Amino acid sequence: MSTSKFAVFVDLENVGAKVETLTNVLDKVKIRGDYLLGKVYGYTDRFGTLKEMLLSNTFSVVPSLRYGVAQKNNADILLVLDALEVAYTNPLIDSFCIVSGDSDYVPLVGKLKSMGKFVLGISRSEVASSIFINACNEFQFLESVAVRRLPEPKAKKADETGGDDLSLLKQIESILDEQVDEDEMFASELKGVLLRLRPDFNEKSYGAASFGKLLTNLSSKYGIIKVRSDNYNVMVSLAADAPETGKADALQLNKDNWVTAFREQLEHYKQDGFERINPSILKADIQSLYPEFSEKNIGFKRFSDVLKALEKENALILEMDTQKNMLIKML
Repeated sequence: MSTSKFAVFVDLENVGAKVETLTNVLDKVKIRGDYLLGKVYGYTDRFGTLKEMLLSNTFSVVPSLRYGVAQKNNADILLVLDALEVAYTNPLIDSFCIVSGDSDYVPLVGKLKSMGKFVLGISRSEVASSIFINACNEFQFLESVAVRRLPEPKAKKADETGGDDLSLLKQIESILDEQVDEDEMFASELKGVLLRLRPDFNEKSYGAASFGKLLTNLSSKYGIIKVRSDNYNVMVSLAADAPETGKADALQLNKDNWVTAFREQLEHYKQDGFERINPSILKADIQSLYPEFSEKNIGFKRFSDVLKALEKENALILEMDTQKNMLIKML
């Protein structure tokens, strides 16, 4: 895994007030490397639910000051100035995560890249500028950053030792899924990433004497990960053709159940604080949950036809943005 050193700059107007959403952003960064500093912009009392999360992750907070008829805040220019100051004065930081889709940040991205910095952009699909997306070294939609929800375990919410092994397994799966150049990673490296995500992690709370034994137990119990020894090193990878914990247990969509499945996914977005999303996000998530999904299997030619049918079912509202792109509004 990467040993990048990250600075994170967040436009709260882009993220919203959900603790889970900002936590998922930070987890995405911690999987890639060390998180050294963070700053959020546009803070107001309506973001009060974020206080504990911001304090526990040592974020600095810049309040929102608005002025003029348009009530434009000054967060944009402050974010740019702070990011450049960090780039010039902190040699430890080689990577920046900018949580905003505003095209105004494109010059900042260009300057950071010219200094040899890696730039990860994250934004809601509703407001992400294609110019900003293309300018970043890597870009992810905020809706896709969220960790996939686990299926409800039957009488297995937590084992007798108090460790939620399904939640841990999902986090391990997410870490391994982020591997780009290698199919597997050292167990010691995996544990290091877990400790960045969970500073209180301890394998003994899961009833295992060592981390290697914990991985072996999870592998034999669920079949999601594969563990092998290589010259006294323990290697971990995703098991080939393993049932993924986020999949819908091989359930396929048909003309009878597809509306319910789409409604459930739309409700997840609403619970996560998203008012509107790009249709491509919904389609990608449905395909992730139901790999065999096809518009033809449920009686449609195009995905846009699916969306229009859902609108007739009062499951969503279709809108157009200023660029004439279709957006899905949650009900």
